[in-house]
Amino acid sequence: MYQLLFETECQEGLKQYGPSKEHRPSPIVEMGLFIDRSGIPLAFCIHPGNTNEQTTLIPLEEQILRDFSLSKFIVCTDAGLSSERNRKFNNFGGRCFITTQSIKKLKKDLRQWCLEPTGWHLKDSLDTYDISRLEDTAKNRSRLFYKQLYVEGNDGKRDIDFDQTLIVTYSLKYRNYQQQIRNQQISRAMKAIDTEPKRIDKHSQNDYRRFIKKTSITADGECAANKIYEIDQDAVQEEAQYDGFYAVYTNLDDDPSEIAAVNQGRWEIEESFRIMKSEFEARPVYLKRDDRIKAHFTTCFIALLIYRILERKLDSQFTCDEIISTLRKMRVTSIGNEGYVPSYTRTRLTDALHEYAGFRTDYELIKKRTIKGICRHSKE
Repeated sequence: MYQLLFETECQEGLKQYGPSKEHRPSPIVEMGLFIDRSGIPLAFCIHPGNTNEQTTLIPLEEQILRDFSLSKFIVCTDAGLSSERNRKFNNFGGRCFITTQSIKKLKKDLRQWCLEPTGWHLKDSLDTYDISRLEDTAKNRSRLFYKQLYVEGNDGKRDIDFDQTLIVTYSLKYRNYQQQIRNQQISRAMKAIDTEPKRIDKHSQNDYRRFIKKTSITADGECAANKIYEIDQDAVQEEAQYDGFYAVYTNLDDDPSEIAAVNQGRWEIEESFRIMKSEFEARPVYLKRDDRIKAHFTTCFIALLIYRILERKLDSQFTCDEIISTLRKMRVTSIGNEGYVPSYTRTRLTDALHEYAGFRTDYELIKKRTIKGICRHSKE
């Protein structure tokens, strides 16, 4: 889900105060995206910021099933959209689900099974592996280890009326990434202890300040004159034990390594939201009427769709920033009745864009009738 902040004091219609991820008091509207495995956006939904995003999933899925005439549908979501109701809906009629499961929130026995270093598998191999003995080599970093457990009518917290398979994966590359992020947060926490002691006490679940421990009493149990702040090594070790692990629940019977690979494609959704927020500058906006809010989200969706299609046509050879910045610079300058001259530098990317579009704007001189022909064909 994507939260869009509206800089206005009004609070009616779609604009409702809600739990903003930016911790800002402005009215917000949330946007949900449905994206296929290749990263192409299929549909979107919007709802007020004070409503539960879980309730938006099923109506959107029903609409997609009707519009695309799908016989089989696999929805892949994060934990925020993995309610029991949503999983039940996708456990019927050819629909399936793959949903992220926090290992920390599993029952103790399942959590211990996930973190057990023995009994791991690799795709196309009958051997089992002990991940505690893995060397940090390029070969091992490219491997995705997994194991699975059939769970009868239980999601790790309560009984439910359908069966699932718990699949947990382990990756040295993912472990190293998490360690790097945490080390950066610890460094930031250490800096905050020295420079920002007044801002340490309040923090969110994933904030760097979660690694800071506050001591208000002395070793003798007496109240300390000043609060003492230090890195909480217990919190660091507690979090480090989950490095490299990733768990999902699914009702699919496919190869677990393939299911894990499918779920890894969820990063396309996060990237799409980042593109809209950064490259498309989709927020903040200054809108009040619901019809204009809907028009704004529709424009964002269409822009994202066009970009994703263009990205695929260019064989994913260029980054989002390269494509968008190049398109913005591809301008021509009028020189009167003579025509137009390009005002940009020709590159490998502009050549690829011209080849896909079927016309060129990088000639030394472009006649007016040529530009008119390009504009006429673009309208057809």
